[in-house]
Amino acid sequence: MDANTENQKYLVFALCKGRLAFKTLELLESIGITCEEMKDKDTRKLVFVNEEHKLKFFLAKGPDVPTYVEAGAADIGVVGSDIILEENRRVYEVLDLGYGKCRMCVCGPKSAEELLKHRERIRVATKYPAIAKDYFFNQKNQTVDIIKLNGSVELGPIVGLSDVIVDIVETGGTLRENGLDVLEEICPLSARVIVNQVSMKMQNERIYDIIKKLQESLANE
Repeated sequence: MDANTENQKYLVFALCKGRLAFKTLELLESIGITCEEMKDKDTRKLVFVNEEHKLKFFLAKGPDVPTYVEAGAADIGVVGSDIILEENRRVYEVLDLGYGKCRMCVCGPKSAEELLKHRERIRVATKYPAIAKDYFFNQKNQTVDIIKLNGSVELGPIVGLSDVIVDIVETGGTLRENGLDVLEEICPLSARVIVNQVSMKMQNERIYDIIKKLQESLANE
């Protein structure tokens, strides 16, 4: 390790727990950034260090990643764009990684299509109240009652809690099994890289170098 690296500040990554983290670590390895400590499945450590490149990594629940990045506890975060839209934190969104692809949709029984078409007042169950509110109030100019749920939102229309749901759709298998359909698409989703606003100024060269290498790696896939 040279003197310059020794005096460097650690660059901190917040990664979204689960499949997204594994895919992101693979991508980082493709550009020469590794963290062997994270591969130990039995470890109870919360923060992982790569001393050679002066990097730190930690795993967080999806909705917390933009919070860590906005506050400066992490310089860089990787998280789904659904969470970026829902949390609406003051961060820079700098790169679409193109994986973790899915869609944010309005779903429900076929009979709800008419309610959407005529913009009637309906009840919407969702884990994403901010996204649902923006879509119905600002894009569709439709007045709705939004019901926040934390579990299986598909239950909403089935048990009569709501007319429709707003949720992420990957294959649509769960919807079909429960007699629901995609009625409207709100937006496509994928994994994105976000950066703390101060870090982007103070650590611009290092961060830009990582983003550039990630772009090149994705282009070669």
